Amino acid sequence: MPGMNPNTYSLSNALIVALFRHALFVTGLLRLTVIAMALMFALVLSRRILRFNLSPDGMDEPRARTYLRWSFGVIWLVDGILQFQVSMPLGLANNVVKPLATNTPSLLHSLMNHGILLWNSHPINLAVGVAWLQIGIGLVLIVSNGMTGRIAGLVSAFWAALVWLIGNGAGGIFVSGASFLFGWPGATVFYAVAGVWLFVRPELFHRWFSLVTLRVIAVIVALGAVLQLLPSTEFWHGGNTNAMTEMTSYMTKIAQPQWLASLSRGVGRVAGSIGGGFNVVVVLWLVACAGGLWFAAKKGWRWPVWTLVAGCLFFWLTSEDTSLFGGLSTDFNSLLPLAVLAWCASPSLRDAAARTRRLPRELTTSTGAVVATFATAMILYSTALMATSSFASTETTLYQAQNGTASATSTKAPVFSLTDQYDKTYSIGEHPGYVTLLTFIDPRCWTDCPLLAQQLKTLRAELPANTKLDIVAVAADPYHEQVSDLRHFIAIRGLTHVKNFYFVTGKLSTVQKVWASYGIGVTMTKSDVMSIHSDYMFIVNAKYLVKWVIPDDPISSTSGQASAVSELRDLLADEGVN
Repeated sequence: MPGMNPNTYSLSNALIVALFRHALFVTGLLRLTVIAMALMFALVLSRRILRFNLSPDGMDEPRARTYLRWSFGVIWLVDGILQFQVSMPLGLANNVVKPLATNTPSLLHSLMNHGILLWNSHPINLAVGVAWLQIGIGLVLIVSNGMTGRIAGLVSAFWAALVWLIGNGAGGIFVSGASFLFGWPGATVFYAVAGVWLFVRPELFHRWFSLVTLRVIAVIVALGAVLQLLPSTEFWHGGNTNAMTEMTSYMTKIAQPQWLASLSRGVGRVAGSIGGGFNVVVVLWLVACAGGLWFAAKKGWRWPVWTLVAGCLFFWLTSEDTSLFGGLSTDFNSLLPLAVLAWCASPSLRDAAARTRRLPRELTTSTGAVVATFATAMILYSTALMATSSFASTETTLYQAQNGTASATSTKAPVFSLTDQYDKTYSIGEHPGYVTLLTFIDPRCWTDCPLLAQQLKTLRAELPANTKLDIVAVAADPYHEQVSDLRHFIAIRGLTHVKNFYFVTGKLSTVQKVWASYGIGVTMTKSDVMSIHSDYMFIVNAKYLVKWVIPDDPISSTSGQASAVSELRDLLADEGVN
């Protein structure tokens, strides 16, 4: 039975990749270009385009803010580009987010499961939305030093907080064995901090950014040191059970530059060879950085910042392996954004003069305005796409990933007359003007057939009561084809009140002819508990022509089932059933 393994699709399924790329680079680019042109027209009419990036606050922007804006703009830009990876639609929710939901508190677990369900219900649209949103945030931050950039900072803070909570499982802060070296407390925490500072007024930024940020980082680093001391992190072990040794061995199996893999494995071997001694060095580094950073802003110390930055970059390359490889990478992980944030908050940048503009004012104004307009269009388009998708019908993406596309045909439907669950004769096409949805179900099956039955039940519930549709299931079990078997299946699967549903059977020789006429293979021995049969549905129109042959190897998840129902509804709509 094809559906015995219910999630067999490839994350790089060629059909889904083609749909994703078309939605990104054809439909998406066209729509955001239209939005950008409308925004540009409004800017030109209002003459605001001539004043872009020329506000007094922007002209005197603190150097630390400029570098913070540029740095996190580039980080958001790279994150957006990572979302273009073709495995994102099918892989992000189940392969990235779902593992992070393990052992989280019930409320957070529920939120994450809701997010996973939402993503799996709209994988193409949400993947496109996230990609263009993050590209847009990054570009606006890079080119805008004024109000547009401040708004982008607020958007970035909100989006980062949402990703941290639902996409990152609160950065793993509830997970036993979490380590500062492996991503705790989550990269997007630092994105959110940066976004908040980019939103506040420049004078508040200049007064408080360095002091508050360095002390917040000091607290985080101190907590990281405490975590590092705990036995549950397994950094005190020697040999191959050392946490660093295990992690680097696991990560370097992913395709990546050889020099990076060698560096990471080498550090892992060193950690395993000296065991607790390695962890002592890590803890001392964290404690020294935490203490120094707390006083750095007041005393003008630079060494704590550079000590933290150097260590973060080293462990970003080794313990986090840059987090940029593997086909489902979503960001730089935590240590690089932390290093950037700490560097921007350094007392040396706090006291530095604003950067001198080297390009002509006209060039920076006009170019920045054009780029910011298109970037703003990306943010608006993405936000609208994700918001509307959340209320739209489930995409057929998961169905297509599992089954491919339905086959259009126009052949005469093989006729048959069999006995239904009411012990009455049912003939295909006996209701003039009705469309027939035909499938084959084993009444003793507990794997695919209940899922197919649920699809039929859900489909009929979503259609108006007066819809001219017969739903017919032919028994596909040579040893359990009695009417009593059909009634038992109907009762336990909740099909009793499905309007115009007919579960039909007959003499084995007659039923076998029906299987053969529709190309359904059924295999079973007397000792088997259920049959192995082809999972297909057929749409027969009111003129008794088979119009669609629908492979339906069902996915057991809620979103997978809903995706199949969406496919059936779309195909039935082509035949006037909606």
